[in-house]
Amino acid sequence: MLKPARLIVGDTVAIVSPSWGGPSIFPHIYENGLEALKDLGLKIKEFPTARAQDRFLFENPRVRAKDINDAFADKEVKAIFASIGGDDSIRILPFLDPVIIKKNPKILTGYSDTTTLLTYINHMGLVTYNGPSVMAGFSQFNAFPESFGLHVQEMLFDPQDKYEYRSFGVYCDGYPDWRNPENIGKTNELKPDDGWHFLQGTGAISGELYGGSIEVLEILNGTDFWAKKEFWSGKILFLETSEDEPPVQRVKRMLRNYGMQGIFDHVTAVLFGRPRGYTDEAKAEFDRMVVEVIDGEFGKKNIPIMSNMDFGHTDPQFILPLGVRAEIDCEAKIFRLLESPVQ
Repeated sequence: MLKPARLIVGDTVAIVSPSWGGPSIFPHIYENGLEALKDLGLKIKEFPTARAQDRFLFENPRVRAKDINDAFADKEVKAIFASIGGDDSIRILPFLDPVIIKKNPKILTGYSDTTTLLTYINHMGLVTYNGPSVMAGFSQFNAFPESFGLHVQEMLFDPQDKYEYRSFGVYCDGYPDWRNPENIGKTNELKPDDGWHFLQGTGAISGELYGGSIEVLEILNGTDFWAKKEFWSGKILFLETSEDEPPVQRVKRMLRNYGMQGIFDHVTAVLFGRPRGYTDEAKAEFDRMVVEVIDGEFGKKNIPIMSNMDFGHTDPQFILPLGVRAEIDCEAKIFRLLESPVQ
């Protein structure tokens, strides 16, 4: 896998809107996210889609794809940040230029609907980064514990040869009404977290990280942009649910599809992000369900399964590099990277 260079203070980063035109609707939330990136020592270069009207973006997938191609081709740009997610970025994938992208590996980060870009470009052989977006994650930077800022530094600026993930200890389900300017930079109540749930598995296993939003992956499923069967071999699959709060039984049917494709025959482990908006009872039902499907329906008793992890649509969230080798130690209850996430 090709890794991009790490960020250094003074680097220029591109801002693009590959999905929803959120910055045009809530510019105060967007601009606060830009300030957080500037506080990290980064220079901002907004590409044409960054503040474009939502309707324009929806009607012009080629324009959105051009911004991605141009950002990769731009020698000044060292990383590309998605402004926010959405629901139709799959429409831009046919217009991406693999030659340009592969010649210019750069940090590309976002989550939710950005899963389409992260997975497709990862299929090209580049490491990509499932993590916070400008409006959802970076805009609330100062509301999170200091460990979140340290995590961003250690993942993108000061990489280590090995990196151990640790729970942030608190989390929030979303943000107060963005229409109210008084809510800039704020989150909903930060609640104590009860930690990761090790649902099954023994010993230590390793594999390459791969995954994203399970609902967005369902949009990709069956298209030319879905991973071929051999691609899944040796992967640690990570999945998270969106702010739509899909019912447990709906997620169950999605996982059953993975089983019927033979994906659980190939992956080495499955990780689940903390479901946003679920009650404690629903989270317990979710945990029972994933074991029931992976073990009960498909007989994969030895695949480590972890849930309630710090990624996805609750905050703060981890940066998970697709294509980087990681390890799960079920006995020591450790999740770590086995190599640097960037050069």
